[in-house]
Amino acid sequence: MEKYINKAKVLIEALPYIKEFSRKVVVIKYGGSAMTEATMRASTIKDIVLLKLVGLQPVVVHGGGNMINETLDAMGKKHQFIDGLRVTDQETIDVVEMVLSGRVNKEIVQHFQNNNIQAVGMSGKDGGTMRTKKLKPNGVDIGFVGEIEKINTDLIYSLLDNDFVPVIAPLGSDSIGQTYNINGDYAAAAIAGALQAEKLVLLTDTHGVMRDPENPASLIQRLTVQETKNLMESGAISGGMIPKLTCCIDAVHQGVEAVHILDGRIQHSLLLEIFTQTGIGTMIRESNPDA
Repeated sequence: MEKYINKAKVLIEALPYIKEFSRKVVVIKYGGSAMTEATMRASTIKDIVLLKLVGLQPVVVHGGGNMINETLDAMGKKHQFIDGLRVTDQETIDVVEMVLSGRVNKEIVQHFQNNNIQAVGMSGKDGGTMRTKKLKPNGVDIGFVGEIEKINTDLIYSLLDNDFVPVIAPLGSDSIGQTYNINGDYAAAAIAGALQAEKLVLLTDTHGVMRDPENPASLIQRLTVQETKNLMESGAISGGMIPKLTCCIDAVHQGVEAVHILDGRIQHSLLLEIFTQTGIGTMIRESNPDA
């Protein structure tokens, strides 16, 4: 009997959050193990389905780097990264679009359909959703890698208003129709900002922001934007977490209420973070509401 009582307590704990976030937009960057490992993929999709069924409005922005690498390897084409960004010539961007829009995107849509949730797959090219220009990190031309200039939310809102879950591949185009590959975190942050989302959730293969990357017990569960900047400037946070945190800060500055960095390797991490008092990842806001 005790286990059933505990289940009821979990539902009661979630109730105020369900009320608070009803009809609010939540943008989810879907990638890493949450997307590629079968058990975690099923768990994450069910989490998003539940968010939808209890009244939230999820928008999914997905990655697919591993699948792109597999396809390029099968073609015998070498792939190279500079500062974490894929060097992308014309042949590579064709492969990227084929894999992200043609394979990964439609597979995710089908997972939602299998759970009786209506979803529509799209890329940032559809409806002129993501207008881009060439990104040149440190002045280096790495090919068709895009920097977002403008987000057009018309198509996304049209889907939300008609009760669909938008599933977005991070591809955009410029004024003459050239396709660009966009970092998924940056795409998700820009979309969340343009939608004035209640939350942006980045599903990763890390526990969140940790003072010591080798020690999960050093997880920092609550950060303000200024505290996040201080950690980055002090050198306490480095490597691949820097661009991710930069995305988080940008999203908050654009009007997103809270950004969450979660470990997508933990089953039901989305529900535990959004519908429980303590959460399990790192939440970043403009200021500390308890201060």
